[in-house]
Amino acid sequence: MPIGSAVHARTFPLCESLNYREWAGFYAVSSYEAHHEHEYNAIRNASALIDVSPLFKYRVSGRDAVKLVDRVITRDAIKLAVGQVYYTPWCDEHGKVIDDGTVTRLSEDTFRWTAADPSLRWLTQNAIGLDVAIDDLSEQVAALALQGPTSGRLLEAVADADVRGLKYFRMTRGTIAGVPVEISRTGYTGDLGYEIWMPWDRGVDVWDALIAGGRPYDIHPAGMLALDVARVEAGLLLIEVDFFSSKKALIEPQKYSPFEMGLGRLVQLDAGPFVGRAALIDEQRRGVARQIVGLEISWPAIEALYDRLGLAPQIGAAASRTAVPVYRGGRQVGRATTTTWSPVLKKLIALATIAAPHAADGTALEAEVTVEAVRHRVPAVVVKTPFFNPARKTAPIG
Repeated sequence: MPIGSAVHARTFPLCESLNYREWAGFYAVSSYEAHHEHEYNAIRNASALIDVSPLFKYRVSGRDAVKLVDRVITRDAIKLAVGQVYYTPWCDEHGKVIDDGTVTRLSEDTFRWTAADPSLRWLTQNAIGLDVAIDDLSEQVAALALQGPTSGRLLEAVADADVRGLKYFRMTRGTIAGVPVEISRTGYTGDLGYEIWMPWDRGVDVWDALIAGGRPYDIHPAGMLALDVARVEAGLLLIEVDFFSSKKALIEPQKYSPFEMGLGRLVQLDAGPFVGRAALIDEQRRGVARQIVGLEISWPAIEALYDRLGLAPQIGAAASRTAVPVYRGGRQVGRATTTTWSPVLKKLIALATIAAPHAADGTALEAEVTVEAVRHRVPAVVVKTPFFNPARKTAPIG
């Protein structure tokens, strides 16, 4: 059964709903209140504090550390500067994605690697012949995500660190409440935000300092339901929902390449060799058969379906992870994997896997919706992601 994370002693009393889920063997709050509306609003309008300690975390160090990172990820690790963070996928030998996550260069020969799934075995296999140490820090390093438009000013007030000078996808060191921390300007919400890394046994101290210092900035703890809506607005994919790890896929169609996931910008084929490079060179030459894209689904069309039945329109408050068919010209051309109402955009949006001939921006499609146990098709259109991309995400904090 799951166990409590580094800050469970604080999150449990706050979780009025008792709505939890399991994440990598830990309890993760789905929603603190009965409804996650206030938590989502904190992400988009104030500051949200999210426990992301269940992430798998590894330290890669030693003389050949950069060689290992460069061998595994699809990006050029040689160019990763000290204090810089990469978001990157890593692939198997067939060019299919095993997982995606962040790699931070802490020093010339030390990296912190985060992953959604366990990756220690894969890293170890690829480290053969290299002078490198790989340490699993998953239960030694706690992590808190502080996200939202007031998060920068809050963190600047609480932390003894150069928060104001911290650029997007960079990290710095400092202290919070006397606890040594590493702060990266990263997150899973597509908004201004930070991730704070600290010793596991000091997580509560940092949590308390952020909550106490965050009151003038309207801080709220936020759970996974609010995060799920925000990450779809940001066009960010979730493993085992929008794509599957090639190590867990049961059939070939469940495996995805970075190009199919819309991550081609993160595949640097002109850099040194990495696992899966040959297969990806071949795929780039012949083109992909499908693509993960954004969809905007016609809300007026859904309203009309309910109106015909004399019902008020209904939509789930939480993002739906149930895959539904997507059509063009009466033929299924893909499926929407995560669908949500976007409160900030006032639109029904989805992440969807669509056959390549129908995946261009502006393509008119139809998405399946069910009303009173009857399936219907409503208009949808392919759009660029991220759906929501505020300038504050990368701008200097005010």
